[in-house]
Amino acid sequence: MTYQDALKYLESFINYERFPAWPYRKSLNLERIKNFLKVLGNPQDCYRSFHVAGSKGKGSTCVFIAYILRQAGFKVGLYTSPHLCDFRERIRVLLPRMNNLGIAMPFEGKIQRRELADIVTGLRPVIKRYNANSKFGALTYFEVITAAAYVYFKKRKVDFAVLETGLGGRLDATNIVRPLASVITPISYEHTDKLGKTIDKIAREKSGIIKDGVPVISAPQKKEAFKVIRKRCKIKNVKLSIPKPGVLAQYGRINLPLLGRHQKVNAAVAVSAVKVLSDYGISIKDSVVRQGINHTLWPGRCEVLSRNPFVVLDGAQNAASAAALKSAIKDNFKYKNLTLVLGVSSDKDIPGICRELYPIADKVILTRADTPRAMQPESLANGFLGKEVYLTDNVKDAKLLARKLSSARDIILVTGSLFVVGEYRDD
Repeated sequence: MTYQDALKYLESFINYERFPAWPYRKSLNLERIKNFLKVLGNPQDCYRSFHVAGSKGKGSTCVFIAYILRQAGFKVGLYTSPHLCDFRERIRVLLPRMNNLGIAMPFEGKIQRRELADIVTGLRPVIKRYNANSKFGALTYFEVITAAAYVYFKKRKVDFAVLETGLGGRLDATNIVRPLASVITPISYEHTDKLGKTIDKIAREKSGIIKDGVPVISAPQKKEAFKVIRKRCKIKNVKLSIPKPGVLAQYGRINLPLLGRHQKVNAAVAVSAVKVLSDYGISIKDSVVRQGINHTLWPGRCEVLSRNPFVVLDGAQNAASAAALKSAIKDNFKYKNLTLVLGVSSDKDIPGICRELYPIADKVILTRADTPRAMQPESLANGFLGKEVYLTDNVKDAKLLARKLSSARDIILVTGSLFVVGEYRDD
């Protein structure tokens, strides 16, 4: 099987990332992935892990944890989703970095094409037999690639794996691990048709990753979310830690590479998660924590792609993320006019995203990514009444138009769906 064959095979499974409407509770079943992993020998139990759920900042928190651990001399598996440009971004292994030499590269350590093809080739007959006899239904796309990641991390003999949940947490395919720490990033409105229409209902799904005896680190939350998380921690008899951004001060001069005040929260949560290792006899020096944070790379998250004009990419996929992005732009950039390039998946809080970005936009280019979930550009136009609005059929056309409309003193902000950000970055 070639790499392209492997991708085609993976795409043959039902992929809920591509469809806005599907029955959440009927479609996901932990017993299905749990039993499949048992057939594979439970590869996820061959290394220690950190498990991260939340509405925003999950990926950033994961990479902060991973880069601190690799700076401390460990081999680290990193599993995140979705990807920006290349499927292999989802499954990465960071090799130890105990000095400051060398140039860090975006998405370093991503699984090689041949490696992915070999793993999928090995899994294919096992999957065929399992699906033929499974009383829980056939495996999904996300379950298969999650299993592939577990197998790969075992093969590479990682010391730690940092795992980001896909959707929710309670029923997520990653929720079969028993991690060293369960991490919950800020919870806000997202996927309300599946997770629930209130913060406390969403929090119940996210806090489903909390397990007996596993310490919990949570970002500051809205009171409704805190109430749910605290209750779950009490039921599971586990310690809850809530770090504040000020905790970073003890680590000396940190040059946070990811822009925005919200990234200070993510970094503080990541540091607190790593500090759990002291309970297992593993001590990481403050200087190592600082260097790990300083070297963290996470493309597509308030990423400055170019200058004159500034081109900034950020996957703000709900109102809270859009608000954080708005603050980051105001705090970190000086410019004449802002051209907003926006495309959003149809299952997102479109009114909320538009409401938050409206005040900073001078010109608005509405577009769509090449995915069935993408909202039609004209359907976003009502969110920008009174603005200079342009409609494009695809991200490539939006990119060309943004360049045409912007001068060297302006800023082009590309945001909304990570699929839009990825296509803009990759073009």
